[in-house]
Amino acid sequence: MASAAQAQAQEVVRLGNLKFAHYGAVSYIKEIAPKCGIKVDEHVFAKGLDVMQAIIAGELDVGTTASEAAISGRAGGAPIYAVAGFAKGGARLVGRADLHMKSVKDLKGKKVGVTRGGIQEVLLLAELQQAGMTASDQPGKDVQLVYLAYADLNQAMLGKNIDAMMQSEPQSSQAINKGYGNEMLKPYDTPIGAPVRTMVMTEKFYKEKRPLAEKFMRCFVEATKTFIDNQAVAEKYVREVVFKGQLSKQDFDDAIGNSPYSYDITPEHIQVTTDIMVKTGVGRMAKPPVARDWVKTDLLDAAKKSLNVK
Repeated sequence: MASAAQAQAQEVVRLGNLKFAHYGAVSYIKEIAPKCGIKVDEHVFAKGLDVMQAIIAGELDVGTTASEAAISGRAGGAPIYAVAGFAKGGARLVGRADLHMKSVKDLKGKKVGVTRGGIQEVLLLAELQQAGMTASDQPGKDVQLVYLAYADLNQAMLGKNIDAMMQSEPQSSQAINKGYGNEMLKPYDTPIGAPVRTMVMTEKFYKEKRPLAEKFMRCFVEATKTFIDNQAVAEKYVREVVFKGQLSKQDFDDAIGNSPYSYDITPEHIQVTTDIMVKTGVGRMAKPPVARDWVKTDLLDAAKKSLNVK
């Protein structure tokens, strides 16, 4: 009996994750996994689209990404279900402090840095469309887009190679706290609202490893509840373990203030995000997926209920 229980305890979940402050509770799952009766093998990727590639290659069971990468992935044939929303927000339009820009209209004639294909790009283009402005990475439009990796945007702003950036957390908070950037806006006034960060599971894992998927989801809810209820634990873990001391307390507080941990996701939110991606041309999907076909919250609902989480 004991050996069967031990074999059971070593069931491994292969998790793809990203290195951002608001992805910290997902990282924390691996720390509490043994008491959930599972083992979590975490792989950290540079961006959400890389997580999708690893899922398509059969290397992961669960992945975390911003919603647009999950939507593009599903459109491109990735066999995934969106099963939870682990954080909200996590984006900021930051202008160079010396330019004193206040609104989206002030971006006319400017160079704006953004990561191609990220939710930040969706939000930036939605904001520009809402303001009646055009954008391209070629000269000649109202705004010139400069596509850079998350890790390179702050450096480009510091070097004055870009005038503004739509950046993730904690990098946007760091730019503001170090004094070379100022917040122009949190881009949550488009129909998307505050974008939800998406946890996806492969269809195979969801259907064929149901008991393990249930344990993993309970572990996710428990890790997230710990981070929401106990900010000291969240801060210590994200600053010391995830960022190895490279993140100040101020940066952590500001980042999580703009990207709080959460649990929930709805087909409605994913559908609106999909529609805006189509409208702005991000992801260039031949056949945009219908949210209600692949947003599955039954595992999450059961896990929340079993742990008395509202």
